Amino acid sequence: MNNKGIVGQIWIYAGLTVVSLGMLFPFFWMVTTSLKPESAVFQFPPQWLPNPPVWQNYADIFTKMPFGSYFFNSVYIAVIVTAGTGLVAAMAGYSFAKMQYPLRNPIFLILLSGMMIPTEVTAIPLFTWMSELGWVDTHIPLILPPMLGAGAIFGAFIVRQFFITIPDELDEAAKLDGCSPIQTFRYIMLPLAVPALATVSIFTFLDRWNEFFDPLIYLNTKELFTLPIGLALLTTDAGVDWPLLLAASTVATLPLLIVFFMAQNKFVEGISNTGLK
Repeated sequence: MNNKGIVGQIWIYAGLTVVSLGMLFPFFWMVTTSLKPESAVFQFPPQWLPNPPVWQNYADIFTKMPFGSYFFNSVYIAVIVTAGTGLVAAMAGYSFAKMQYPLRNPIFLILLSGMMIPTEVTAIPLFTWMSELGWVDTHIPLILPPMLGAGAIFGAFIVRQFFITIPDELDEAAKLDGCSPIQTFRYIMLPLAVPALATVSIFTFLDRWNEFFDPLIYLNTKELFTLPIGLALLTTDAGVDWPLLLAASTVATLPLLIVFFMAQNKFVEGISNTGLK
């Protein structure tokens, strides 16, 4: 590479570094502020690093509010919905990509059209339905509809696009070896779809973890609240305890980082192979 190319690469990496630091700054400020006393939050000039750090803020989120219950509720709801959505998306994607039956493509287009319906349009009918079933103030409305709703449709689209890239000869070879469609899906296609399912899982987990609207309209009992509702309770008319709120927000961010870094390689591979890049 000549000198001109080297200088160009330096500028590119310098620009990417600046952008990365700009994106990381809000997270850095959240973490540092969570370790400050309340009197230092709006101090000017700002205190960039807490001195000394107030670790008691992290202990207070468990003593001043049922943070553990909120955290557990969010974790198990997000995990169940992610697993269920992945299973539904994998089966639907395989069906639309590899199985032959009448009106397959029109049915798929009708399914995709469901993604264009805003959540607000279906909120009242769905709430009425859940109320008649006696599921209001339970976690069922936060689990079952998302597993079969727009998230599952989007997941089916992602997985279908991935399965289309797999040669049909592989499916035909499995049939010649005596595999049923279920066996072909379970033992051959599903292991190959791990990158696409990782993509679906990250999007689904992120969506359910940050969901605020559904828990707000369905839950009344404080012990059933999820983290977004619990964090909102820290904002009252009396004011906001910013160190406590940001300490809780920091802990709430950790599962998202863990899930992303665990599935990072498969996520990038899935985005590339499904044509979304």
